[in-house]
Amino acid sequence: MTLQEKIKADLKKAMLARDTARTSTLRIILGEFARQPNKELTDQEVRGVLRKLVKSENEMMAAKGTGGSAYLEALESYLPKQPTEAEIRAWIAANIDFADYANKMQAMKPIMTNFGGAADGNLVRKILESY
Repeated sequence: MTLQEKIKADLKKAMLARDTARTSTLRIILGEFARQPNKELTDQEVRGVLRKLVKSENEMMAAKGTGGSAYLEALESYLPKQPTEAEIRAWIAANIDFADYANKMQAMKPIMTNFGGAADGNLVRKILESY
């Protein structure tokens, strides 16, 4: 079952359970899928759409000065767990030789490739700047 199919199935479950908050969140997600050029999305494309929604929600909450929301939690439940700063630092220490790069930011590509895009790019950039 693809991630897109799982979200559709979860929408049906939420509707049957009369969970209005989850139902509305899943409808927003499926609406974003409908706006994509391809109607059948790969799991990677689905995660990309979800990351954009998470980023947008985080920016909105930062502007309002509010904390987490049920909407954000529902979005993040479909994304893979992000590696911690310690996990990223440990991988960098074991696998990256900064002498191979003219600029330490060039190491970002292999780091992001290793973590499959699950790592937050801003966190990786902050870690690289600290070296």
